[in-house]
Amino acid sequence: MIIGTLVSLPRKRLAATLVALVGCAWAGLAVFAAPLPASTWVALPPLPQQGERAIFAVGVNPFNSQIVVAGTAEGSLYRSADGGSTWKLADTAPSGFLTAAFSSLKVGLVLAGTRASGAFVSRDGGLTWAAAKGLEGRSVRVFGFALTLVAAGTDHGVYVSADGLAWRQSGLPNTSIGALAVAAIHDPVRLVAGSDTVSAVGGTPLYQSTDGGATWAQLRATISGKVVSYLAAGPLPPASNVRPLMVGTNAGLFTSRDNGASFTPNSGGGLLPSTDYTQVAFMTTHYDRYYTASDGGGSASGGLWKTLDAGRHFASLAPPVASVTALAVSNEEAPILYVATFRPADHVAVLWAYHDTGGTPQGPPASATPSTSGTRTTTPGATQTSLISQLLTSSRTPYILVGLAAMVVIVMAVVAHFRGRRG
Repeated sequence: MIIGTLVSLPRKRLAATLVALVGCAWAGLAVFAAPLPASTWVALPPLPQQGERAIFAVGVNPFNSQIVVAGTAEGSLYRSADGGSTWKLADTAPSGFLTAAFSSLKVGLVLAGTRASGAFVSRDGGLTWAAAKGLEGRSVRVFGFALTLVAAGTDHGVYVSADGLAWRQSGLPNTSIGALAVAAIHDPVRLVAGSDTVSAVGGTPLYQSTDGGATWAQLRATISGKVVSYLAAGPLPPASNVRPLMVGTNAGLFTSRDNGASFTPNSGGGLLPSTDYTQVAFMTTHYDRYYTASDGGGSASGGLWKTLDAGRHFASLAPPVASVTALAVSNEEAPILYVATFRPADHVAVLWAYHDTGGTPQGPPASATPSTSGTRTTTPGATQTSLISQLLTSSRTPYILVGLAAMVVIVMAVVAHFRGRRG
């Protein structure tokens, strides 16, 4: 039926239709032009004018793992629509970017925070940006998303917004907030915030609000560490209404499954090293699967690890550089990890992509130089999956099939058109 319709079209309309189909086919096939090898570290091209400072702002669209945003310490915000293979300048700020985050609850909403220059918001997946109102002059370090509000941790407490565009101060105005998690996304929204400065009243500087940020109280957590470097709340476990809460401090990683009443250490004692944990990212809808990263806190004990059993066991993903400064994980069963690393010795910051299919981590090619690498290459000697198996397991498969189908329609339409003219 499609072929018959195409053949019956006037010549100009047929040409336009074929051009559109070619574009569709090309887009679908282009997605598969450079697939990431399984469980292999791949150096992405450097951001334009990246500079020699660490990258802290990286975010991936939870609805499309190929859309990535990254901000530099020099104040440039970039967007990629092809998994980091190419980058386009999206916006600029007077100071460096500290964080970037996509909402998994509202399609298209993405936020980026800066050092002392407020925040930027996009409602179309990072294509266009606007300055957020109410955060001017603030250092915005972290975002959290609930169903009815968005929260931000700043150098002067917590701010909240209904839409990401207009913000208001909501508590802890004299506290520097570097970590934030939404522990309950429905009303009443429960927020947990952590400070990167030592508490004046003692104890770990951890605070909670059970009314969407209207009031706050210190959470008396029995954990080690004088400052809080990261917070994350995972999906709800089966038959439970309490989300697991992860707390990273300068001394280790801890988990609470009872709203902060008690904590279990995930570091030390043969588990993770007791170091400064700065990133935690849960895997899709699995409460027991997450990734955690560390820049080492100035030591050589940084890295990236994952657990598949709620923290009882961890496996290292062996990043090419141990100091991990940013982590973004796509929303898939076999996710793509976008990882920023930094080598203090020579000030080389590198963005990597890693498709975690569960295999043994493979390093990048020995010949690849992270500061100049601009292509996705595969580690020599690494176990390679066949093209067919990549096609069957890839998250890009639907796009590939659309492209192939469109190409078949084009060929059949052209053949039928010329046969009709001869008749």
